[in-house]
Amino acid sequence: MNPDESSYPPIGDYALIGDCRSAALVSRSGAIEWLCLPRFDSPSVFAAILDRERGGRFSVRPVGDFEVSRRYVGETAVLETTFDTGAGRLRLTDCYPVASEKDKRRELRPENEILRRVECLAGEVEVEVVCDPRLAYGTVTPAFSDRGPLGFWCEDGKEALLLRSEIPVARRAEAPGLAGRERLRAGDVRFLSMAYTDEEPSVIPVFGDVARRKLEETCRWWTDWVEESEYAGPRREAVVRSLLTLKLLTYAPSGAVIAAATSSLPEAIGGSRNWDYRYCWLRDASITLQAFLDLGRRDEANAFFHWMLHSTRLTNPELQVLYDVHGESRLPERELDHLEGYRGSRPVRVGNGAHDQLQLDVYGEVVDAAAQFVRRGGALSRASAKLLAGLGRVVCERWRQPDEGVWEVRSGRRHHTYSKVMCWVALDRLLELSDGGHLEVPVAKLAAARRAIREQVEARGFNEELGSYVSVLDGDDVDASLLLLIRYGYADPESKRTGGTFERIEERLGANGLLYRYRGLDDGLSGGEGAFGIASFWQVDALCRLGRVGEARDRFEALCDLGNDVGLFAEEIDPQTGECLGNFPQAFTHAGLIDAGLTLDAALRGDQESREAKAQDSVAAMEV
Repeated sequence: MNPDESSYPPIGDYALIGDCRSAALVSRSGAIEWLCLPRFDSPSVFAAILDRERGGRFSVRPVGDFEVSRRYVGETAVLETTFDTGAGRLRLTDCYPVASEKDKRRELRPENEILRRVECLAGEVEVEVVCDPRLAYGTVTPAFSDRGPLGFWCEDGKEALLLRSEIPVARRAEAPGLAGRERLRAGDVRFLSMAYTDEEPSVIPVFGDVARRKLEETCRWWTDWVEESEYAGPRREAVVRSLLTLKLLTYAPSGAVIAAATSSLPEAIGGSRNWDYRYCWLRDASITLQAFLDLGRRDEANAFFHWMLHSTRLTNPELQVLYDVHGESRLPERELDHLEGYRGSRPVRVGNGAHDQLQLDVYGEVVDAAAQFVRRGGALSRASAKLLAGLGRVVCERWRQPDEGVWEVRSGRRHHTYSKVMCWVALDRLLELSDGGHLEVPVAKLAAARRAIREQVEARGFNEELGSYVSVLDGDDVDASLLLLIRYGYADPESKRTGGTFERIEERLGANGLLYRYRGLDDGLSGGEGAFGIASFWQVDALCRLGRVGEARDRFEALCDLGNDVGLFAEEIDPQTGECLGNFPQAFTHAGLIDAGLTLDAALRGDQESREAKAQDSVAAMEV
């Protein structure tokens, strides 16, 4: 292949590298085409994924035609891309250097750095380098100045970029940025490094033994991290890759887990369902926390739980739909009209208008996460217990209200069945925590509200003619969130109502082994979308709980095979082509894969309770 840089690669052609503060998307042709610095939701430095001309990229690849294969180095976040040109073979290794605290104390390092290693494995290969940053979502084209052996420097206000390259580069005469070429022969190795500074002294990256050591330390850091995790069930490689992806999407200073690394990748090519997912959704809290806990990642679970309670405390007693990595909830949505969008999919958005929606289901997500935390040995501080008890009062006051629902529709508020059920979950878990002496709530009041919610859901959230629970009270449509009624303990997996709901969902939402989240509902938006990744994994979880373990295993295997060549999943999948759609990679999809794998593993072992029992034994007491 000889990819034309004016053409957009498929969304699934990207891989992810990062340092748990920011992340870069690397194309199969060796181009970094999305990077925001200094953190996930900062303005972009490279954004060619959203505009081939204005976005900017950092490309390292052979000149001419080549074939590509790639992989992550073992169970790490270090990426290897191998190019075969016919005349030779070239390997590009990309990493965001990370190190232990001990290693950091040994030497001064750039705070934000991308390290790229090029090695000619056989024959001869001419390598081309292009580094063309476009700051502030493509609105600023910085000019590089040549600092000789210290590299090339550019700055804009408080931001500065430094590029050092052992492949000779120079300013381009008729275009912005830097470019260079060099013919490498078997055994030749070259390093490149791009460092970013924001209001800090710049540290010059060092090559030679220091660069090699950084690469080795990064591989070792990720390998050691994975070895502390616990999973030996079906499709270990997919579950571990999903866990690594969750870690890459974790903002280490706060413990927050963002929904995805990108903004505005479309749910349908050329459509307008293009959202900024570089924030943290409370909707994801329970499944994400359980993924960390069940795989033995106590530190990440503790940090995430701490971030969740910190963020909700900032808006107490109300819960917002989403927050940024430090708990900010005011995230106004705006459009970037100067960017053409991925394959012409406009508008390109930053910020997210869902931040001011009412989604009552989030109360259940947060309190269920707290209950899971406590079940596995965690302890609540007095302030945390008081906060959670206050959420119970809000649920008692608001559960009868309509809301926008879990899918964040923009067609107005309705009485969503799932939202009511999650209010039931919130009260149920608070009563559980109260029974265990972890907090104090007005038991009689919460129990009465819990009973009233169930009465309403059973009377109006179930359609007798359809034989199924339905999306909205008194309605006749279904959506994928209804699969979670079993998972959260609201619905009995052996009941006729539960079985009927599962059948209607498969019948109405299924497509080539995948599930749409809904179809035919007025969500206030134009255009279509793909099958929803996590919904298909919810289906695996539900099959296990319904006792259909063989079907669940086959479905799980097939779904895992739909990841891209390095095991990453987007928010959605095209049921006809299997192509990735929406923001990429999507934490929620990967958390769903982990959850389904763990449930399937427990079911295959014939012990549905083994997950919680194992976690209870292995997790030491944690306090927030």
